[in-house]
Amino acid sequence: MMAESSQLPAEPPPDEQSYLQQLGARVRDARTRLGVSRKALAGKSGVSERYLAQLESGQGNISILLLRQVASALECPLTELLSERDGHPIELTLLVQYLAKLSPKKLLQAKAILSSAFGEQDPLERRNRIALIGLRGAGKTTLGRRFAEHLGVPFVELNEEIQREAGVPMSEIFSLYGENAYRRLERRCLERVLERNDRAVIATGGGLVTETPTYELLRSACYTVWIKASPEEHMQRVIAQGDLRPMHGREESMADLRRILAERNDLYGQADAVIDTSNKTVDENQEQLQNMYNIST
Repeated sequence: MMAESSQLPAEPPPDEQSYLQQLGARVRDARTRLGVSRKALAGKSGVSERYLAQLESGQGNISILLLRQVASALECPLTELLSERDGHPIELTLLVQYLAKLSPKKLLQAKAILSSAFGEQDPLERRNRIALIGLRGAGKTTLGRRFAEHLGVPFVELNEEIQREAGVPMSEIFSLYGENAYRRLERRCLERVLERNDRAVIATGGGLVTETPTYELLRSACYTVWIKASPEEHMQRVIAQGDLRPMHGREESMADLRRILAERNDLYGQADAVIDTSNKTVDENQEQLQNMYNIST
C-alpha cells in the first residue's frame, strides 16, 4: 500500500476546498448507506481510521489508489466519489435510502402515491424521448441511430455512457464492482441523460428492465419501444457483431437465450409499443418504427 500522507497546502484554493468537502460528504454518505462504522470501513479498506476521519471532514489529500480502496470497500464506483456535481439535498438522500428498502411491489405503490400527489409527466413531453429496450442483437443500436438521425435528435447508447462514467470496459465494471454497483451506475447515467436531453433516442442495455426503479424511471420519462427478435436472429446478429462465444456450446447458449427471453417477456411487454425485427430488413424495420411513432404522437 502506498504511504498515507496528511500534508495539505496551508491555504488550498477555494475550489479545491469545496471539492474536498464534497468528496468527504460522499464518502460519509456512502458509509452511512452501508451502515458501517468508520472503524469497520478502515478494516475493510485498509486505510487508517485517522485518515478516513480527515477524508470525511474535507481535509483529506488521498491518493487515487487509496481512494480506489475506499470506493471498493463502500461497494460504489470510484466515479461516484470523484464526481464534481453538487450533492443531493439530505431529504432526497434519506428518501432514496427509504425507497431502496422497499420491495418491488411497494415501490410501485410508492410511485402511484407520488404520481397521485404531484402528477404524471406530460405524455407529449414523454414522447419527445424514445427509449429502445430489448436483448442484444435485436437491432436497438442500428435502428436507434437511424431513427435519431431521421428525427434530428441526439442518439444515446446508455452502455457507452456507463463505460465513459466508469472509465473501464463493461466487463471490468462487473469484475471490479459487481452487478449491484453496475445497476447504481446505470441508474445515475440514465438520470443524467434524461436531465440533459429533452429530446433523444436512447438505446438501453438488455437487463435494465429487471431493475424495477430504473425501468419505472425510463417508462415515466420516455416513450418505450420493445425491439423484439426471435432467439435465432438474436444469436445470428450477436455472432455477426464479432462475438463468437455463443458458437462454443451453441445448444446451451440457445437454451439460455430462450430462458432469458421467457423470463423478461412480461417486463419487455410493458413497453408502449413493440417492433418485431425478425425476418425484416433494416429499412423495413425503420419504416415500421417511424410509422408507429407518427401514429402515437
